[in-house]
Amino acid sequence: MSFQAVYIPVGVPTFHLESAQDQFERSVKLLKSIENGFVCPEKMLLTLDDLRAYLDGIDPDLIVFQNLTFANAAYMSEVLRRFNCPLLLWTLREPVIDGGRLRLNSLTGAYSAANTLRAFDDRAFSYVFGAPEEEEVHKAVQDCVKAAAVKKAMRGLRLSAIGHTPQGFGFGRALDSELMSIFGVELEAIEARELIDMAKSYTDEECREYLERSFAMTCGLQETPEHNRLDHARLYKAYTDYVHSHNIGAVASRCWPDFFTSFGTPVCTVLSLLNDDGVAAACEADIYGALSMWIGMFLSKEPVFFGDPVSLDEGENTITFWHCGAAACGLARKDTGAVIGVHPNRKIGPAMNFGCEAFPEATIFRIGREPDGSFRFFLAEGEAIDKPRQFIGTSIVVKTDADSRTIVEKSVRDGFEPHYVIIKGRWGGALKALAEQLRFPVYEY
Repeated sequence: MSFQAVYIPVGVPTFHLESAQDQFERSVKLLKSIENGFVCPEKMLLTLDDLRAYLDGIDPDLIVFQNLTFANAAYMSEVLRRFNCPLLLWTLREPVIDGGRLRLNSLTGAYSAANTLRAFDDRAFSYVFGAPEEEEVHKAVQDCVKAAAVKKAMRGLRLSAIGHTPQGFGFGRALDSELMSIFGVELEAIEARELIDMAKSYTDEECREYLERSFAMTCGLQETPEHNRLDHARLYKAYTDYVHSHNIGAVASRCWPDFFTSFGTPVCTVLSLLNDDGVAAACEADIYGALSMWIGMFLSKEPVFFGDPVSLDEGENTITFWHCGAAACGLARKDTGAVIGVHPNRKIGPAMNFGCEAFPEATIFRIGREPDGSFRFFLAEGEAIDKPRQFIGTSIVVKTDADSRTIVEKSVRDGFEPHYVIIKGRWGGALKALAEQLRFPVYEY
């Protein structure tokens, strides 16, 4: 389904229409520069009849509601009774303050509209004040567009829980009804043994293309014993066949101990390659970790890192994130490539074993839970710096904008989960807009 962002510029004809027309044209120019398909009316909506006629032809996923001039509560009420989607309320500056006529009175209109939003059903909304050329306005609209696109796309996401979380990892569990009602995500569940049985049923020839792709994407796979290489290819085919046949966009997969004890080969590198293939794949069956990965991949159009915060360096102001060996090959340092090794605890391969490349902008993110079960976002920003592999497995070192020790101390005290996503780029604005649309608090560090 295509995404539709809609501009609704309202007003009344008793104000200075030349000024309003100028603001209208400049606003359309801004919106089209952000999203070429932005739906905009051909003229200002200066009566309720004009507004109703325009609303009849739209099906919005995001509304940018702007008071070109003052307009009473009936305008917002007409929008609210028809649509329930993310909304950005945009107030314009008065273009001239010269002791003469009040030309727009957009701000009073915003108060009227916001009062109606709260009174109608306490509807959530975002807000920005400023002229079309102001950077803050551009960023607010851009962030709301990205967030609304994520929110819509989540309604079409099927996420699979492959097996259960290990004992003591209950933070990764989720109810299917909760995922559907809050995020719009459909949760499917399958036992890990079912995919293991699928993998065991394949012949070497059936798995040849998966083994060849694994060799092409990684370095050193030839050092893995042949039976582990072949079993890895079987698992890779089983997971790929499953996600394609069931239209799965993200997986939260059990990994230890089953794939060591029941199959003899880890699933780490399979999850790595799925991430390269565009399927968000989290280990240790962390469902909200997988959803956090999917959001990061949707925003950045790149693989994301998934791992634990394991080390703090106050001198460098860095936090190191690490995991056993499931990072996407595309994240590997260029001087090493996606090196294959063994799982650090079980000493069985293939598992990824590399440091991640540096990138100048990074976002640390997690969908977390409050003690009462309600949702919240973890958010911090910085840069991924040039560091070799820190420990056996895969690692990335993030120099944070805020004090790294404070981030660690506060987030531990706030009781956040031990798995985080590192996204290429600065996505704090879009994630805060998404949290606003979902009515979640943001813990920004």
